[in-house]
Amino acid sequence: MRTAAILPVKRFPLAKQRLGQSVADPLRLELARAMVGDVLSALRDCAAIDTTIVVTNEPSVAAASRYLGATVVEDTADDGQSAAAALGIACALAQNFERVLCVPGDCPTLDPRELTALLATDERGMTIVPDRHGTGTNGLLLMPANALSPSFGPDSRERHERLAREAGVSCRVEQPASLLLDIDTGEDLAALREQLADRHGGAPRTRAVLGLARATGAVPSHSPRAA
Repeated sequence: MRTAAILPVKRFPLAKQRLGQSVADPLRLELARAMVGDVLSALRDCAAIDTTIVVTNEPSVAAASRYLGATVVEDTADDGQSAAAALGIACALAQNFERVLCVPGDCPTLDPRELTALLATDERGMTIVPDRHGTGTNGLLLMPANALSPSFGPDSRERHERLAREAGVSCRVEQPASLLLDIDTGEDLAALREQLADRHGGAPRTRAVLGLARATGAVPSHSPRAA
């Protein structure tokens, strides 16, 4: 079964603005760039994913994506994650992909082995991977690719489940650990730092940025493991 990963990426000046209360703008931009790079690498290294479609209006992401062999769809409208995911799905359908997996660019610990396990099914319908709070959607697996239109944002897990019921589409929930933590707030960043400190390997670009942050004191000293 041919599977495309869909990765929407905002322009970096617009990315991770909620982190602005916790980290300075230069670090926020570097962190956003590093996390996208780690996600791209994880998708490339997942044997169950045939191609990655990156939807973005950020030139540096487009260039890096093409270098890694991904397809790039220009997102000139910048209308948000759901609209960008829809553009990616349309591209996948045009290339006759049977299945799509929508993932965000801010889950830097994404593990290709967990993705392979998640994709080890040919069941039709929708699979939701919630965020660590259980309310958002960090992963959306659709078979066929146009089974439903994505509707990301606050409380999207419940919304996706409702849309599936209304459309008569089967819906499952899976929780691969590496896809549960997305980085939107200072609390998320603290959780990421703890997670990276407790495991070996993975997220090399994000680790490098956070290591530099510790050395320069750019992350507030009260953040867990900031020292």
